[in-house]
Amino acid sequence: MTPTPALFPDLLDRLRQALPQDHERATLLGRLWLPGSGALPVTPHQGRLLDLTPLAPTCSELLERPQPAQAIAQAVAAGALRAVADLATVLANSDEDRRQPGQPWLLAPCDLQAIKASGVTFVASLLERVIEEQARGEPARAAALRSELHGILGTDLGAIVPGSPEAAEVKRVLLARGAWSQYLEVGIGPDAEIFTKVPVLSAVGCGAHVGIHPRSEWNNPEPEIVLTVNSQGRTLGAALGNDVNLRDFEGRSALLLGKAKDNNGSCAIGPFIRLFDAHFGIDDLRACSLRLEVDGPDGFAWQGEGSMRGISRDPLDLVAQTINANHQYPDGFMLFLGTMLAPTQDRRGAGQGFTHEVGDRVCVSTPALGTLVNRVRHSCDVAPWTFGIAALMRQLRHAA
Repeated sequence: MTPTPALFPDLLDRLRQALPQDHERATLLGRLWLPGSGALPVTPHQGRLLDLTPLAPTCSELLERPQPAQAIAQAVAAGALRAVADLATVLANSDEDRRQPGQPWLLAPCDLQAIKASGVTFVASLLERVIEEQARGEPARAAALRSELHGILGTDLGAIVPGSPEAAEVKRVLLARGAWSQYLEVGIGPDAEIFTKVPVLSAVGCGAHVGIHPRSEWNNPEPEIVLTVNSQGRTLGAALGNDVNLRDFEGRSALLLGKAKDNNGSCAIGPFIRLFDAHFGIDDLRACSLRLEVDGPDGFAWQGEGSMRGISRDPLDLVAQTINANHQYPDGFMLFLGTMLAPTQDRRGAGQGFTHEVGDRVCVSTPALGTLVNRVRHSCDVAPWTFGIAALMRQLRHAA
């Protein structure tokens, strides 16, 4: 059997790709699995990972501090945090295909936060969702429908402000032509689509396997920026995410959204949360571009890039539609902002579009946040999720 190539081919790549380009001045928050101790909040500093538990036992509690980025920076400067692992070694061991169970590895950088997602916030993903719905989950119909819908809409939907009079007029015209869709409703209507992506603590981190359902024949990665929001609704930073999606399941019925979105390994976040500080803020996030690369064991290679400038709703508006007088999150939440690009290139044959193959390597990257790398497996072959809320509570009780 041919050995699986490493996710990060060499030490230099591990350090250069995983961290933000300006990582020396970035305030980063992550989670480490430390055998014998369990899950710890950590921050990288000078090639080491420092234990943040003197500030808070969990990431979610640390983010409830008045100024979490400042608290981390001050603790680092004061030498108050112990080093628990070598960063390069941890990144190497985070590659699940080569992991040594007795050595530490990175987890998703969130713990008790709810994991929420907003959908169809970019024109590209909006049209692809309408195509899924119209194709009823059959990839062979997608190309013809894509062309037809572009002809029918004929409008630059990216210029339409959701909920505006212009959006209402587009709805009226499309309804008259029988072309309206539930995805257009949340794409340009007043109310954003906000849903729970996966349960608390089920997200996987950089280097871990991501999962597709073995019965799915049409699926794709969804590269996204993921906001970090505390219980007071303060947006404190961001990470990279991959909202793995089953297009055929959701295309058959929107009521299958849970089955399409929530499977073992279907949510990856990481490698670190970059906290807002003097060097990185919400305006920098609004200007980010994401790069997606997919490399397969069959020789398939695809890459694309999309910009946050194309989002139809401001990130802070999406936060406000998530947490408000009608809904609270006492442990905070992570919010996927929607995908700005997805591969549509034919892979298994003409007109079949893109779908994952087991063994695909998926890289989501942007200079400000680093690189999130994962490899695709069937969800039934991904390591079972066993460390839930009860396990974390037992760990915290034991540590106390």
